[in-house]
Amino acid sequence: MNEINHLDLDLLQGYKESLGNDVLLKMLEMYEQQSVIYLSDIEEAVLTNSQQLWHEHCHKMKGAAGSVGLLKVNQLLASIDKVVESKAWKNDQLTTLKSLNLEGVSAFKDWLNE
Repeated sequence: MNEINHLDLDLLQGYKESLGNDVLLKMLEMYEQQSVIYLSDIEEAVLTNSQQLWHEHCHKMKGAAGSVGLLKVNQLLASIDKVVESKAWKNDQLTTLKSLNLEGVSAFKDWLNE
């Protein structure tokens, strides 16, 4: 996997230098746990067709992804959180988001283990 495409390496390298690998791993674990909730909340917003909840939950996950250096996840959420579109479109974005999130977490782990 190519970490460069998925991660904010400047941010993560700064974290690594100041906090160390153990803290970074804990941050990632917390993000992984929280992302399950975020994705569930976003899915609920799609199912209920709530634009307000779509925006709120995408915005929350965008911030969390950005704070742990998941660049592609953060960028996707930034591009979709305020968009008013159909349930089908949002569902497609959710599918993409879930995939990018898994790829980003995997890239983070690969990078941390280098």
